[in-house]
Amino acid sequence: MFLEYTGEKRDRYGWIEVICGSMFSGKTEELIRRIKRAEFAGQKVEIFKPELDVRYDEEEVVSHDANSMISTPVESSGSILILSNNAEVVGIDEAQFFDPELVSVCNQLANQGKRVIVAGLDMDYKGRPFGPMPGILAIAEYVTKVHAICVACGSLANHSHRVIDSEKLVELGEVGEYKPLCRACFNAQIRP
Repeated sequence: MFLEYTGEKRDRYGWIEVICGSMFSGKTEELIRRIKRAEFAGQKVEIFKPELDVRYDEEEVVSHDANSMISTPVESSGSILILSNNAEVVGIDEAQFFDPELVSVCNQLANQGKRVIVAGLDMDYKGRPFGPMPGILAIAEYVTKVHAICVACGSLANHSHRVIDSEKLVELGEVGEYKPLCRACFNAQIRP
């Protein structure tokens, strides 16, 4: 059965874009770049980050290269729905730290006609899928996987290897706490 074009305006649907990869791969840098392009085009943007991420700044989203953008820190993903009411483009950084409801929130935003850009780690420090990211990856229309460079061998890195002694799943850190490794070097580190 074919649908006939009637010329009537249909409800506009948005979409979900995901930028994922290891630490030091440029996820936040790419999120900021996309949000700034939308701003330049005159679109209303809003960017969110988890309240617990205060590594560089309490309010700004900041990349490891020190590029930054004002954001709204939120305690839970449900707040994003309320606070993004007037936005056409919604950016979400460090998505792996949000609650599982972020998947539903992203779907609702896209169904409202918004462009949703999500950045986050796809794997934790043990190489396992991290937080709500697998669910968001499953429903996204567009996925960009970015890579760092393995500090051990120079290959493409897709793992965030924790170099400090901690078993906590969420351990905020930077260069002193994590290093990007390729699959082979990561496996050599966890299975010496």
